[in-house]
Amino acid sequence: MKISKIEAIPFAIPYRKPLRFASGSVSDAEHVLVRVHTDDGLVGTAEAPPRPFTYGETQESIVAIVTTVFAPQVVGLSPLDREQVRVRLDRTVGNPTAKAAIDMALWDIVGQALGVPVTDLLGGFGDRMRVSHMVGFAEPAEMVAEAGRMQEHHGITTFKVKVGRRPVGLDVAACRALREAMPDAEIYIDGNRGWTPIESARALRALADIDLQFAEELCPADDVLGRRWLVTQSPVPIFADESAPTPGDVTRELLGGSATGISIKTARTGFTGSHRILAQCEGLGVEVVLGNQIDGQIGSLCSLAFGAAFEGTSRRAGELSNFLDMSDDLLTEPLEIRNGTVRVRQAPGLGIEIDEDKLRHYRTDAR
Repeated sequence: MKISKIEAIPFAIPYRKPLRFASGSVSDAEHVLVRVHTDDGLVGTAEAPPRPFTYGETQESIVAIVTTVFAPQVVGLSPLDREQVRVRLDRTVGNPTAKAAIDMALWDIVGQALGVPVTDLLGGFGDRMRVSHMVGFAEPAEMVAEAGRMQEHHGITTFKVKVGRRPVGLDVAACRALREAMPDAEIYIDGNRGWTPIESARALRALADIDLQFAEELCPADDVLGRRWLVTQSPVPIFADESAPTPGDVTRELLGGSATGISIKTARTGFTGSHRILAQCEGLGVEVVLGNQIDGQIGSLCSLAFGAAFEGTSRRAGELSNFLDMSDDLLTEPLEIRNGTVRVRQAPGLGIEIDEDKLRHYRTDAR
């Protein structure tokens, strides 16, 4: 079995409302569907979500790099040659979500060929994950209402609260309102690099009594000394996310004292790279959280397949609900969150079936 073709199909699906956070905002999920075809007729599928304000990728750049650079390098290889594929793709710097989508699509093919779910191939620890929901910038009452809807309709009790606004008191008030409304919820915050270290320390002191789980990326990645100082001041663990997209970055952040935990995102490191980072963190005794790249249902299904496969990623609730903010999706069978959990699909590979009518409707290239 050989790789015969790779497709990169841009599509755009509106969000129910714009999503706002410190590093930017999005009103449409302008993603890229990546399909890897084999000469045996199997097709592996994944999703690449561009985040130009984080990694510099755009929808157009992902389509171009996949079709003009990556595809010619891997067509003709076996889907089992994942390490050879990784080496060839890494000759080109950057482009993390484009590389990740190809990697995950290859795992999908292998699972289909063997007749087993990707979760079983990766580790087989569990068949479901608890879900964390991201609450974006809004007035405190609106943020509380959104969290309440997620709890009422989906049983979600873990919330990632976006912070990083100025003045700091805006987000302090929102977090305190959420804690008052949900005394038993698990709450953590994500600053998307929006505050300075001093602002971050002030916010954490103001929130010291609301039992935050941890804080993520409160200040810029290139503020090396400031980030180290913040870790020494913080009453809660500090997790690295955008600042640690590669194993080398993870080493730098952890050993340099700039973080005490790591967010793993399959959308930027695929299954192969994410497994490497997870093993690295386990070896160092560092906790992880399964993050989200504002993925649609395809990306969330990929994250779920990885997160449920390992004990380390299953300890905390995974960020698997962002697709609820989208007005539609491409799967024939939508994901469902019940009692705060989502189950792995017990189908060969990733269990992704694309609604071709919806794809035709939402794709943005020439048909």
